[in-house]
Amino acid sequence: SSYSLTIRSEYIILVCEHQIEQFHSSRTFACGDPKAKPSYLIDKNLESAVKFIVRKFPAVETRNNNVSLSFDHVCELLNTIDACQVFFDITVNFDLTKNYLDLVVTYTNLMMLLSRIEERKAIIGLYNYAHEMTHGSSDREYPRLGQMIVDYENPLKKMMEEFVPHGKSLSDALLSLQMVYPRRNLSADQWRNAQLLSLISAPSTMLNPAQSDTVRTQYIAYSTYDQAALSLWKLALQSSTCLCLFRDEVFHIHKAAEDLYNKRVNDIKECKEQALSHAGLMHRERRKFLRSALKELATVLSDQPGLLGPKALFVFMALSFARDEIIWLLRHADNIQKKSTDDFIDKHIAELIFYMEELRAHVRKYGPVMQRYYVQYLSGFDAVVLNELVQNLSVCPEDESIIMSSFVNTMTSLSVKQGIQPNTAYTSVSKASLGIADHRELGKMMNTIIFHTKMVDSLVEMLVETSDLSIFCFYSRAFEKMFQQCLELPSQSRHSISFPLLCTHFMSCTHELCPEEVSDRSLSLCNMFLDEMAKQARNLITDICTEQCTLSDQLLPKHCAKTISQAVNKKSKKQMGKKGEPEREKPGVESMRKNRLLVTNLDKLHTALSELCFSINYVPNMVIWEHTFTPREYLTSHLEIRFTKSIVGMTMYNQATQEIAKPSELLTSVRAYMTVLQSIENYVQIDITRVFNNVLLQQTQHLDSHGEPTITSLYTNWYLETLLRQVSNGHIAYFPAMKAFVNLPTENELTFNAEEYSDISEMRSLSELLGPYGMKFLSESLMWHISSQVAELKKLVVDNVEILTQMRTSFDKPEHMASLFKKLSCGVLKRMTIIGVILSFRSLAQEALRDVAMNVYELSSAAGLPCEIDPALVVALSSQNPEEEYKIACLLMVFVAVSMPTLASNVMSQYSPAIQGHCNNIHCLAKAINQIAAALFTIHKGSIEDRLKEFLALASSSLLKIGQETDKTTTRNRESVYLLLDMIVQESPFLTMDLLESCFPYVLLRNAYHAVYKQSVSSSA
Repeated sequence: SSYSLTIRSEYIILVCEHQIEQFHSSRTFACGDPKAKPSYLIDKNLESAVKFIVRKFPAVETRNNNVSLSFDHVCELLNTIDACQVFFDITVNFDLTKNYLDLVVTYTNLMMLLSRIEERKAIIGLYNYAHEMTHGSSDREYPRLGQMIVDYENPLKKMMEEFVPHGKSLSDALLSLQMVYPRRNLSADQWRNAQLLSLISAPSTMLNPAQSDTVRTQYIAYSTYDQAALSLWKLALQSSTCLCLFRDEVFHIHKAAEDLYNKRVNDIKECKEQALSHAGLMHRERRKFLRSALKELATVLSDQPGLLGPKALFVFMALSFARDEIIWLLRHADNIQKKSTDDFIDKHIAELIFYMEELRAHVRKYGPVMQRYYVQYLSGFDAVVLNELVQNLSVCPEDESIIMSSFVNTMTSLSVKQGIQPNTAYTSVSKASLGIADHRELGKMMNTIIFHTKMVDSLVEMLVETSDLSIFCFYSRAFEKMFQQCLELPSQSRHSISFPLLCTHFMSCTHELCPEEVSDRSLSLCNMFLDEMAKQARNLITDICTEQCTLSDQLLPKHCAKTISQAVNKKSKKQMGKKGEPEREKPGVESMRKNRLLVTNLDKLHTALSELCFSINYVPNMVIWEHTFTPREYLTSHLEIRFTKSIVGMTMYNQATQEIAKPSELLTSVRAYMTVLQSIENYVQIDITRVFNNVLLQQTQHLDSHGEPTITSLYTNWYLETLLRQVSNGHIAYFPAMKAFVNLPTENELTFNAEEYSDISEMRSLSELLGPYGMKFLSESLMWHISSQVAELKKLVVDNVEILTQMRTSFDKPEHMASLFKKLSCGVLKRMTIIGVILSFRSLAQEALRDVAMNVYELSSAAGLPCEIDPALVVALSSQNPEEEYKIACLLMVFVAVSMPTLASNVMSQYSPAIQGHCNNIHCLAKAINQIAAALFTIHKGSIEDRLKEFLALASSSLLKIGQETDKTTTRNRESVYLLLDMIVQESPFLTMDLLESCFPYVLLRNAYHAVYKQSVSSSA
């Protein structure tokens, strides 16, 4: 039956496409990169044999030629079609005519592609010889295959001869395009004047269904016309320079036409010149029109999705037109034949693809709406019209009447779950009782009904048929170039998501009979596009953050000095000199606009970011080859990495010069950075709090997740190795009154001001930056340094253990004590002072932490809450375990106590009431003695109170002795040293003033305070 012609043609087309895919792979394999060629084609040992086979090809004994090749089936089918005198008209029997033209085009492509495999003779010849060596005889299909290769050396000329018997059928099919092809080849101005694809040009007809006598030709692929309409050769030759054979294989039509039509060379050259000079411009204007038309269509349908029902034809026409123009540009841009390339570079192509994706998304989302509409349309309108047409037929044989009645009945009772696909192939045969050629209105109605049934049960297939752009998979370089152009143009960056979305099309470019592994290419391209989009957004955010940090920096207190100075000078009416500095602009001036046209760099950055974020936020995820891509996660990941690097970078730590940003300034910058990042939530639906948690928590550790140093490690290292080391060197002193470390006047000025890094506000900022975990790490690092100092102190004790043992029991024998003291090695007080300095710094840090994190024994200390016994110090010192540890701890306290009188001879030991301390930091001994004693005797389960009482007794006795000295040098700062006893008691939770009174008369302390205050007043005067 003639219905089988359609089935057979579809099957043979699939077989031919299968062959084309194999030939394309062979051509890529054999003719591409020489490194990719099979070894047998480049093996020097086989070179002479290959040349011999090619020269003699296809020399072989022909024993049996009765073999059927794939192209025989094509010839057989074409002959059958001619014998049946099938009627072809694209506007009447659409499916059969289209399949017939597809068959001819596919067969032509097959032979053209086969002729392009340069090594075809060598490959087939070598295979035949290998077959003969293996099986003892040649492959039985080889003779005809070899002869076909020889015959089709020039495939176009051979096929022109071959298609002479089929001329009538082919010409009928081609001539039917005369009513359709020119309408698809109109200029953009003609489209614009006709209000093509516009839903709002005629509001009164907006709800009317879109209809056409040639409904199914409205969305057929443009390439189908180009390849089949060579009879309309002038129009075809003027609109393109090349046609697609398969994927990225193209066919240059003008050169081939000149070879075939020698008598029309002048006409062909004229058409070629027309195509080269005007086709690019014409297609560029079409794309420009389609951008606005598709935008309008997508906007209206997003607001009124119900219009998808009556205006479905407009949607698929728009998709088809846009698809054709994009593929035309892609094909010609890669095979351009003219010097000027402006018409073949479209930086707005992403916008057109984006609106296509929007329309596709509307169809997928509102598919049920369209299905319900067309189910009602088929049963309520199409069935009635078809029934009337059948009833009005002058002759309607019984068989055809039964078929048509069945169509009408099925359509009348149609539901969404059902689907019908009428076919008019039977009536296209010349001997059919009901010839479709004589009943064109019936054929056109059947075409319309088929389109409407596709709206019910083949929406996905219709989307693939009209808008598939999987060809981009084979134009990777052009694809990536278009993407880069899109990102470079800020106005187009909002459409950049269309490129990752295009990768979802690649799943449809595999053939049913020959699936190809394009998944890796799809995944890598999608990953690359999303990664580049996230990087671009990250860079914009970074630039905005930099600008905001600069603005925040202008509000820092250090910048207000000039403003205050200018205000004071203005108030006192002091005239500025001629060369005086101009008045400094106040922060906030940048927000004042003289007019709306003034655009700052920050405005441009925010605009570009909002455009790009629209694209990133466009879809929550996309699925490609069972892989799910989430664009927002790419941005989140990049923001985490950049935020981490930015925080560390904003510390401005220089290891060579030991310079670092003040904690308060870093905190201001971080807050400004975080404010910008929080504003990103207005553009993209991401959880920025998760970014903050991940990054800031890592910054409280010694190293981040990538093994890089954090602000915790940088600041810990700076405070230990720079600030506290300078304290030990005597260049900086701790001022209890100011609760800060202050630079001392020295010959070599320091490169930093210690007070600007250690006062209350800076330590609070540091605590806020590092958090409890970071401050705990800082504390542990301080404890490590203390433990190393204690270890050295214990070595001193061990070296002097016998002397200290005697002194411990001889404090009531002054002469004996004096002689024993002279035998002691010095250095214990300096190390104890260093410990006191470190503990004082730690006390500042913990107090600051308590202020910013009002949050129990070890946990309390980690949160900055004070404890009588420092647990961190206990842990740090308990790791040391020499013999007789308890005895050494007791003698250490003795050593410190008997060494205290030596401090009176130091010039720097003078007490300053203004700073409530000594310039050589010996006031820190109070904290060191109390905390070291508490920690050591906690470890060794001794009585802290008893040992401190013993220390107080020894220290009091030793200090009272210097009151009897007559040497002024030795007793230079005796009163200042007396005050240390009061400080030790005040610092200790275990000692009381009553206990001190029993050891050291309070009147001496009162007189000492009076003396140092009097001395301070006289020296300041």
